[in-house]
Amino acid sequence: MIGKDIDWAIKLLKEGQLVGIPTETVYGLAGNALDESAVTRIFQVKNRPTFDPLIVHTDSLAKVHDFVLDIPEKAYILAKHFWAGALTLLLPKKNIIPDLVTSGSPLVAVRIPNHALTLEVLGRLDFPLAAPSANPFGYISPTTAQHVEAQLGNKIPYTLDGGSCQLGLESTIVGFEHEQAVIYRKGGISIESIEAVIGKVEVKAHSSSNPQAPGMLKSHYAPRIPLVLGAIDKLIKEYAGREIGILSFQKYFDNVPIHQQFILSEKGDLGEAAKNLFAAMRTLDQMDIEVILADLLPEQDLGRAINDRLRRAAAKS
Repeated sequence: MIGKDIDWAIKLLKEGQLVGIPTETVYGLAGNALDESAVTRIFQVKNRPTFDPLIVHTDSLAKVHDFVLDIPEKAYILAKHFWAGALTLLLPKKNIIPDLVTSGSPLVAVRIPNHALTLEVLGRLDFPLAAPSANPFGYISPTTAQHVEAQLGNKIPYTLDGGSCQLGLESTIVGFEHEQAVIYRKGGISIESIEAVIGKVEVKAHSSSNPQAPGMLKSHYAPRIPLVLGAIDKLIKEYAGREIGILSFQKYFDNVPIHQQFILSEKGDLGEAAKNLFAAMRTLDQMDIEVILADLLPEQDLGRAINDRLRRAAAKS
């Protein structure tokens, strides 16, 4: 069920049930982060392996102190600069956070989402919410309540409808190793923006098992139809005779039906491309086609995070 009843969403969460919640990045599948039964249900509903940790959401920096041991100076600077927003920080956890949430890691991923409805929900709860993306594990992340309903509607009682996600790309995850800031997942806050605040950062590659942070698996965010990355004009010739879908940054291509092509941003706007990415992949995945051909975006700003998602979607293929 989809609706805008915040009171109902809060009631369900207090009862230990799961609720789909809107954020500026993607929709989350939320449950009480301090309740192991609720957290277990999140893994079950998503069919998510328990070695892939969850992100904990709250509504204020003051509340973060309730469940982390320490906030390093650079983390505090980033939090003050980017929260509420698409930044997740990896911080040493207190025992109040179940090991199941962190997949046994001593670090917990934390963020404050920038969405009025969800901030109101969080502000009225006396516990934080664990909330990975509200989709079956490994599939395309949802950017509308309707996406959540289509994928998980028979498994959860309610999705709070906050409209289309403003950003449409998951949060950037930043941790700290020996006081060095490390980006574990590229996302809605660009590397350039982070470095402008705290200086040079290290960027981690993805992990194939036992990821250090959420969203680090090599194959992820993938459509069911194979996705192939490369120069689209050359790939069209290679896949001649097959039903093709196109996912392009800026341009349309001849010899492929126009309705089987999705352009992320004709004007070359990386923010617009990020917002459209998952919806485009989902639209193409529902077509009667055999393969999706996609090109990479400029490797700068949000283009890095978009390319990260495209490479992982293609890894399944």
